[in-house]
Amino acid sequence: MPLTDHPLVTLRHLERSDAPAWYAYLADPVVVEHTSWDLHSIDDLQANFDDYASADASSPMRLAVVLREGGQLVGTIGLNAISPQHRTAEIAYDLAPAVWGQGVATSIVNAVVDWAFRHLGLLRIQATVLESNERSLRVLERCAFEREGYLRCYRQIRGRSGNFWLVARLAGVP
Repeated sequence: MPLTDHPLVTLRHLERSDAPAWYAYLADPVVVEHTSWDLHSIDDLQANFDDYASADASSPMRLAVVLREGGQLVGTIGLNAISPQHRTAEIAYDLAPAVWGQGVATSIVNAVVDWAFRHLGLLRIQATVLESNERSLRVLERCAFEREGYLRCYRQIRGRSGNFWLVARLAGVP
């Protein structure tokens, strides 16, 4: 399990009982404005929990970001598109506005990336970031991710084509 030394939050396994708190902040248009989330109800999150519960090495994993004091869920972070064969994965995260601007994203990204390189043996972790999500791009760049490409019309975002930056961090590259 990745560990973060951030004084405000810690990481633990995401549980089905976290769904209401997770959905509560993902239902906020400000939170999802610069993401590809397209939720219509809490039920839209349920299929994700089945994927996260799988023991398959290529199944996505997601962790809960919780307050150290009180244990309230304030975010999630995980790895998608895990390829044991190629030793790669894609990182994704989301946070409630209550913890924005406090260094939480940088801390949890560094913790998960370092853990994935050491314990999963990954060589590359990448992220695809909607071009308008400047805050997330800054977080990833602080975490030593580099922009590698610009993906035009890469994904449909709530019915519209979205352009994304592809950023990546390689194991052993400072």
